[in-house]
Amino acid sequence: MVELLRIELFKIWKRPRTYIAFAAITAIVLIFQFAFKADGISYMNLLLQNVQDSFELNKIKAINGYFMCYIILNTLLIQVPILVALIAGDAISGEANMGTLRLMLTKPVSRTEIILVKFLASFIFTLLLLLWMAVTALYLSLLIFGVDDMLIFRVKGDESQIMQITKDDIMWRYYAAFGYAAIALTVIAALSLFFSVFAENSIGPIVAAVCIVIVCTVISNIDVPVIEQHVKPYLFTSYLVGWKGFFYIGTDPSNIPIKGSIENWASIRNSLLILLAHIVILVGASAWFFNRKDILS
Repeated sequence: MVELLRIELFKIWKRPRTYIAFAAITAIVLIFQFAFKADGISYMNLLLQNVQDSFELNKIKAINGYFMCYIILNTLLIQVPILVALIAGDAISGEANMGTLRLMLTKPVSRTEIILVKFLASFIFTLLLLLWMAVTALYLSLLIFGVDDMLIFRVKGDESQIMQITKDDIMWRYYAAFGYAAIALTVIAALSLFFSVFAENSIGPIVAAVCIVIVCTVISNIDVPVIEQHVKPYLFTSYLVGWKGFFYIGTDPSNIPIKGSIENWASIRNSLLILLAHIVILVGASAWFFNRKDILS
């Protein structure tokens, strides 16, 4: 199985689309960093327009590497599912399209092992993509903008909140957030792999996975009681942005932030369990259908 995984990773790194994903992330990060370096004050003025009379802030110090990474992740982690689908959606359908699927099945490996190897390769690609995001969005931003306390702008209920996290209490939150994002994006990889089992070319599974993500994201953002109670809890897209929970600090009875705390760990834990359940179900379903599929390509 290890040898199969090595071969699968080799196939991924031979495809030009693999490098398109890394290039796209690099371009988006550099555009954000250039824009904020050139005129970040305008953005801060926009964010603070409702509280500037009651909240004194050194806006130049507020635009630091930690703040930049948070802003970039808010944008990138919405787009990255498409990049993950580009690779995972090609897992089985790409073999069928090239006519190598039947040849692969002549080897002394089970179909379930093939699915697991394809999934593991997609998972490793997702991890490397997130690692590259950490290097460019976090560490490069720290190099360019420096280190300082971090501001979080949050809408809770009908009011806007500004939270401050001290610089010695931030880095572990980013590590946790990237770990959460890895699980969330692996759901997209598992979904793309599932569609890939039924297709003879790569376009179908990629488009299907992206469309599912878009439709479910729209539904997840509809504030209608019936949908919130009976639909949203079952959609994986409702939990994709759960990484933000690591930056919401708990407070004591006097409403004073508690260093090193998380406001709602139970919610983050439940979100992770739901995402993991989606992965198990999707990968299991992929193996089940693949084992019963007639291979004609």
